[in-house]
Amino acid sequence: MSLSEFVKVTSPDLVGPKSVFPADSPIPTMFDIVRVEAGKGNPQALPIPGSQEKGYSPIYRNAASLDGPIERLHPAIGTMYDAFENTVRNFTDSKCLGHREYMPQYKKWSHYIWETYGQVAERRTDFGSGLVKLARDVVGMADPQKFPVAIYSPNRPEWVITDLACHAYNLYGVTLYDSLGPESSEFIMNVTESPILVASLSNIPTILAIKNKIPHLKVIICMDELESNHDAPGSTKRQLLQSWTKLHGLHLYSFSEVEQIGRDALIPHNPATPSDLITVNFTSGTTALPKGVALTHANAVAAVSGLAMHIKLDNQKAAMRSLSYLPLAHIYERLSLCLALTFGSAYAFFHGVITEVLEDIQEVRPVFFSSVPRLLNRIEEGIRAKTISAPGLPGAISRRAVSAKLQDLENGGFGRIKFWDTIWSRKVRKNIGLDDLEVVVSGSAPIAISTHKFLKAALARPVLQGYGLTESFAFGLIGQFGDPSTGHCGPPTVSTELRLKDVPEMNYFSTDKPYARGELQLKGPMIFKGYLKDPQKTAEAFDGEWFSTGDVAMIDDLGRVAIIDRVKNFFKLAQGEYVSPEPIENYYLAGCDQISQSFVTGDSVQNFIVGIFGINPETFAPFASKVLKRPISPTDLHQLAEAGNDKAVRLALMKEIDRIGIQAKLKGFERVRNFVLKVEPFTIENDLLTPTMKTKRPQAVKYYSRDIENMYAEGELLPAPKAKL
Repeated sequence: MSLSEFVKVTSPDLVGPKSVFPADSPIPTMFDIVRVEAGKGNPQALPIPGSQEKGYSPIYRNAASLDGPIERLHPAIGTMYDAFENTVRNFTDSKCLGHREYMPQYKKWSHYIWETYGQVAERRTDFGSGLVKLARDVVGMADPQKFPVAIYSPNRPEWVITDLACHAYNLYGVTLYDSLGPESSEFIMNVTESPILVASLSNIPTILAIKNKIPHLKVIICMDELESNHDAPGSTKRQLLQSWTKLHGLHLYSFSEVEQIGRDALIPHNPATPSDLITVNFTSGTTALPKGVALTHANAVAAVSGLAMHIKLDNQKAAMRSLSYLPLAHIYERLSLCLALTFGSAYAFFHGVITEVLEDIQEVRPVFFSSVPRLLNRIEEGIRAKTISAPGLPGAISRRAVSAKLQDLENGGFGRIKFWDTIWSRKVRKNIGLDDLEVVVSGSAPIAISTHKFLKAALARPVLQGYGLTESFAFGLIGQFGDPSTGHCGPPTVSTELRLKDVPEMNYFSTDKPYARGELQLKGPMIFKGYLKDPQKTAEAFDGEWFSTGDVAMIDDLGRVAIIDRVKNFFKLAQGEYVSPEPIENYYLAGCDQISQSFVTGDSVQNFIVGIFGINPETFAPFASKVLKRPISPTDLHQLAEAGNDKAVRLALMKEIDRIGIQAKLKGFERVRNFVLKVEPFTIENDLLTPTMKTKRPQAVKYYSRDIENMYAEGELLPAPKAKL
């Protein structure tokens, strides 16, 4: 039976949803789309006349979709199943999924090993058929469809093949973070009642340790082989695990065994429809247990369609390539995956060591690069160290190039000067593996303005800042091509509309001048339907048809949005002053080159706030060296930590911190008066960052309670200014 006999396009003649291309036109490729681009000085989003209500701003839509949000690119592509099938037809023999394998005999990682779209499609059908057969014969389901399949592993090809199998057989994925602890894993497995878990070998013991608390789990599928020629007799992985799984009444299979089960009894596809779930994606949770966000295929298609219209690529000679290193369990990377599979991108997985991700970048040479500020900060540090901080002629040339390019940005240009782009930026990109780069998208957290400008200048490529949430399938706002400015997330996308709601308790109003401010609310086809089995939290999240994001935003006269605060994320000082920490942190992070992480906090019995700052090694080392009059190496962590504790260094940096606070026009009680410096205070490993690099505030306050107590005991580093008579 040929693969084509399994394919069923779910919505070939559907004309109801708003699409970009008509039903009688060919399904577009990435190069057929007309990119949404900002004209200089032209509005990027506009208020809809007559849409304003009391307590709210007008409704804003992208200037390219004023008559309503885009739901899909083409009527025939209504699900991610449709999208992938179309890609398989057009790119059967093109690279699809790539991974690297460790070669112990050489003690290094291999070059990328690729599977084509045709091969991945075939494995998807084999594995999906095996899943359905196990659900019927082992779990005991009479009609195995629309049930959840839990996925628990780092990014790898089997993760994606499992996801694609769910699309083809009307199942949906439930994603567990590879970094989750037992408590969250137990909660997710129970709230979803997943009967089948597909996991990497290293994560199976975590699940087995809590199996008595997750009664719905019946089958575990190991992504890794359970037997090999190197195993000692009687001690294969299968034998070691089976004694444990049998004890819990579980059935254990390897991934390849399930593929073979399916291959022996192929089952025709039963694809999802647009309204069917594609995933229950759990928020990473900064304060409590995660919430299960129920997302449909229609949500995914709307997000991909909108993103494609904003980042459309120009160079048809460079095959689209992207690198997967952000966790696939998070919606941001899930959107990147959906985009890649919709448009035939070669999608490569990093080899699992995040500190060595630049090595993977050099191997893959991505064309489209989605990232987060934390990694972009490290890329910036690396470029600076090898260019403007380099000795001799190379350093002098680099400083001149960067100075000219930054000046061009200040003058309203794009930071691109043909001469410097040719002799300098091109070499910079090539040295870090980004010579084919067309666009960078940054998300999950604000990027420092100084970093944003530097990367635009150094790479001579668009660096777009976006905004989205799990509830909006990672997409809602994005900076537009043609706009060289920084400090905002761009306008609403073509698949989104927004408005701002007054937050009187924090003094944010839609009537504020010069720009409206308030809680950002979103509406559109990519917005989720609700939290799984939690009607109360679902009701709290919606204001009528509008999803309330919890973020405070400001919208300027061109329709561009900046996130400036977080609703209810404030604390009170001793004299009753309320402090919103996030804008303050962003001011210090953007203004002080010596720090790479910023966290401020206060106490209701104290009258000033304190900070915990992460050191930026490349810039802090020369700063401390100058203060201490001895060399401090940016690679010596002990030296950096020692210098960070030195009172003279802290006093010198306090003057810089205070200058930034005054320049930002922060009120006296909003300015940090004492701080501690750490080499890397907030990480996923110490459980103070979510997988998307957001600080877990309550946990951070508890973790650094001793430092906070000591700072308040020490008092203000700088004497308070004397009052003028």
